[in-house]
Amino acid sequence: MSEIVRSATEADMPAILDIYNEAILHSTATFDIEPQTLDERLQWFRETRPPHCVIVAEEEGRVVGWGCLRGFRTKVAYRFTAEDSVYIHEEHRGRGVGTRLLAELIERAKKGGLHTLMAGVTEGNPASEALHKRFGFVEAGRDREVGYKFERWLDVVWMQLMLPPAE
Repeated sequence: MSEIVRSATEADMPAILDIYNEAILHSTATFDIEPQTLDERLQWFRETRPPHCVIVAEEEGRVVGWGCLRGFRTKVAYRFTAEDSVYIHEEHRGRGVGTRLLAELIERAKKGGLHTLMAGVTEGNPASEALHKRFGFVEAGRDREVGYKFERWLDVVWMQLMLPPAE
């Protein structure tokens, strides 16, 4: 299969929305609990500005996963820190799509002059923890019982990757 990782476009938003809404309804990877609309996803996409980005993995013309870098916090002092997210279509998990997406996000973060990446991983998501560890992310802290979804309290493990200084 020929898979490419590229910048997302507005035309990719329906596929991104489908992947995200599946995660909303069936996983704790996101703390959203209601499916989003295409208008909401388009607004989210249009608000993304460098050094932040939205990327997709495409196989045979079909979006099979997506990732993004978003601001970690809104205060200006956080401007060199971003949070990454990676979501894979349920039929394509375990095939290395997440690895290719996260590798591209890290490269874009370096080129964008970011200093550190954060990943908020909900407890009970060993695939995401393992993916981030493979790239050198380390646990930086844990927020205990900050989310309530599927009738249970959930922790968020914060993982962090320090990026090399820009050349």
